[in-house]
Amino acid sequence: MTLRRRGEKATISIQEHMAIDVCPGPIRPIKQISDYFPRFPRGLPPAAEPRAAVPPDAPARPAAASAGRRSPSDGARDDDEDVDQLFGAYGASPGPSPGPSPARPPAKPPEEEPDADGYESDDCTALGTLDFSLLYDQENNALHCTISKAKGLKPMDHNGLADPYVKLHLLPGASKANKLRTKTLRNTLNPTWNETLTYYGITDEDMIRKTLRISVCDEDKFRHNEFIGETRVPLKKLKPNHTKTFSICLEKQLPVDKTEDKSLEERGRILISLKYSSQKQGLLVGIVRCAHLAAMDANGYSDPYVKTYLKPDVDKKSKHKTAVKKKTLNPEFNEEFCYEIKHGDLAKKTLEVTVWDYDIGKSNDFIGGVVLGINAKGERLKHWFDCLKNKDKRIERWHTLTNELPGAVLSD
Repeated sequence: MTLRRRGEKATISIQEHMAIDVCPGPIRPIKQISDYFPRFPRGLPPAAEPRAAVPPDAPARPAAASAGRRSPSDGARDDDEDVDQLFGAYGASPGPSPGPSPARPPAKPPEEEPDADGYESDDCTALGTLDFSLLYDQENNALHCTISKAKGLKPMDHNGLADPYVKLHLLPGASKANKLRTKTLRNTLNPTWNETLTYYGITDEDMIRKTLRISVCDEDKFRHNEFIGETRVPLKKLKPNHTKTFSICLEKQLPVDKTEDKSLEERGRILISLKYSSQKQGLLVGIVRCAHLAAMDANGYSDPYVKTYLKPDVDKKSKHKTAVKKKTLNPEFNEEFCYEIKHGDLAKKTLEVTVWDYDIGKSNDFIGGVVLGINAKGERLKHWFDCLKNKDKRIERWHTLTNELPGAVLSD
């Protein structure tokens, strides 16, 4: 405070005025409002925990000893203890009370904080959630995907709504051949489809290495459809013949691994049966059906047929061909061809199966193919080996068609 001459009026600076309690008594800093509303992020401080009951026969603690351990700041706290008690911040007053104080209810334990992982992400809030279930039917080599409903989808249209649909892809090897989609529901952010989409020809090998990509999109009539969100499920998480239900937050579009070998793009599935007949002294090759073939025509379909070769074919007489099935991506052939050959010579042979799209007035389009033999790998090798080992037993397996067939002449 500045000194003043005799007769001058006392002046106090604004800084001194704000720092002085104008009540009579010693100069003290003014308490902050936050002192009356203490905030503790994880409950009350240790000093506020309920005190253990003192047994009646315990010796009283000497007041002098207690006073000797008090810090200088305790005196200022005692003056405002009555205010703090109103808010239950520090518990009972340490000083003696004039009368028996009523029993205080036990302090309410602090609520548990949820895990950080338990919070919904911003994407979940903005893009919505999707409910669906998956079932792998091992006996029939089918993967059933039931799309139930979505909730809280991101608005995509000017009216604040969307026209959502769901599409499925199998990764790696995503293509139009293995795309499935639901119907489109108009003007809703909470669609209910209850629609089951089925992939046929799914093998145990696919269940180990494949991932199902589920995307939710908004359909637009006058421009490209818009992506809303997606989720991916590794098929190895599924148990055969057990339905698993999911309720998952949609995510932003995830990058697709572009290092995949484009020569192995999937073009559909084919169901082939093999049997070596001792009676006919030959190999019986059955072309049962195809599924999810690539569309080769402008109408979104193909006119598929299948050709088979048993190579090496010196005389070029091993070619067999099925009938053409019009305007379908899931043709059923149920045709069987016989190759007269000794059982011991089969180990030196390779069976080549190709699928074509029939066109009038121009060359036919190659859809996909597969090779079975001792030089094949995975399911293709296993199928051929099982046929050689089990005479007179018909063995039926699904195989993946790829867009490139090693050693094949891609012309009809």
